[in-house]
Amino acid sequence: MGRVPITSEGGLGITVLRNDDGVLVRVNGRTTVDSSPDLRDRLVQVLTEEPSPRNVTVDLTGVTHIEVSGIATLIEALKVARHRQMRFCLQGLGGSVLRLFEVTGVLALFEASDCRRKVS
Repeated sequence: MGRVPITSEGGLGITVLRNDDGVLVRVNGRTTVDSSPDLRDRLVQVLTEEPSPRNVTVDLTGVTHIEVSGIATLIEALKVARHRQMRFCLQGLGGSVLRLFEVTGVLALFEASDCRRKVS
């Protein structure tokens, strides 16, 4: 399994793990307006690489705070994945991060993305 850790200037840690089944992107720290562009760039890179992964899972267990810009980044990645016929899943949603997904009404978008596991 390949492992590529990066830390954004905004303090967000992003680790990409690859295996035969797909890609796991682990996110740690605060996802803010300053750090979400780094997350976006990394997700777009993962989603557009060749050969394309069949499954992309974003693990948000280590995310302590997320702003709407971070949710917008994940929605954009979901759209890219659907266009490329990939499964895009979230895991590890909890606490205030889960509440923001619920309050904004976008949790259902990710629940409908054909994930084997529930997002929380």
